[in-house]
Amino acid sequence: MRIAEIHIFSHILPVKNGPYTIASSTVHSLDTTLVKIVSENGLVGWGETCPVGPTYQPQHAAGARAALAEMAQGLIGADPLQPLVLRRRMDRLLNGHRYAKAAVDIAAYDIMGKQFKTRVADLLGGAMTERVPSYYASGIGEPDEIARIAEERAAEGFPRMQIKIGGRPVEIDIAVVRKVWERVGGRMRLAVDANRSLTTRDTLRLSRECLDIPFVLEQPCNTIEEIRSIRNQLHHGVYLDENGEDLATVLRAVGEGVCDGFGIKVTRIGGLHAMATFRDICEARSMPHTCDDAWGGDIIAAACTHIGATVQPRLCEGVWIAQPYIEGHYDPEHGVAIEGGHIKLPNGPGLGVIPDESLFGSPIASFG
Repeated sequence: MRIAEIHIFSHILPVKNGPYTIASSTVHSLDTTLVKIVSENGLVGWGETCPVGPTYQPQHAAGARAALAEMAQGLIGADPLQPLVLRRRMDRLLNGHRYAKAAVDIAAYDIMGKQFKTRVADLLGGAMTERVPSYYASGIGEPDEIARIAEERAAEGFPRMQIKIGGRPVEIDIAVVRKVWERVGGRMRLAVDANRSLTTRDTLRLSRECLDIPFVLEQPCNTIEEIRSIRNQLHHGVYLDENGEDLATVLRAVGEGVCDGFGIKVTRIGGLHAMATFRDICEARSMPHTCDDAWGGDIIAAACTHIGATVQPRLCEGVWIAQPYIEGHYDPEHGVAIEGGHIKLPNGPGLGVIPDESLFGSPIASFG
């Protein structure tokens, strides 16, 4: 089988009840990039990548589309049923830009599932569950507001809550964490996510002043070096998120004992093929982790859910998808949604999502 056509689309996803605020940015809408691959036998695969603006990480929407345009013509004639060979071909065409290559990788897995009439989760090794746990990520807010949100999400059945902090006096962040704990107690696992924004001083203070509260600190500081410098003084487990740029960094962090787990984005690390390797590294060292992405619609949500379903349940920290924050679905019938704090694994072949292409308008670029 060969790739016959590649089409690139841009689509705006407004933030429902927005904006969504984290330490590094405030977003009112997200510009997602969709990739449609058509094989020579007519099968269609879809991929997606959606960075949260240009400041969350060194990735942005225009960069994704430029990278895809740089590679696309060179991918015509490639075999989508060989993900490793396809990834190596992309690497020969363009250095880096894993978040753009991930959209092609996801689309190839979608085609592969349709060709073999099986789900992507089964191509990735097999589903451990048909109901994948999710988690809810608050934006940055005041103590009472975030505690109210946590209590509501606990009542809905979310097993985990990610509390966003940073970009303000650490005293407010400490008050938020304490208020959330007062309201939800042990009903949810808690992660306190600073999105790289805390100093080492404030990270230590947060941990020391919340000794009685069980949570993990997610990406508190900007660099691995900063985290390593205070690692032995912290009273809470540490997860890496934004610093988990690639598999080499993951191996380094695991080998050096810098962290206790990961929050990993499918597109950041390069797609589903790389995520399966990441999953296996974590399993070998009993490292809990998430399988999610920065933002996006049904395509990336389905991809995250499929890989999340293959993770050992004791190590799965959940799959975050943007569905609670956006209106509607690409696929009105099989859209990916959170119900009772969990996501039902799509059943159809491939990703199990068939988007309504008319939503995206005309491609911004086509190759073939």
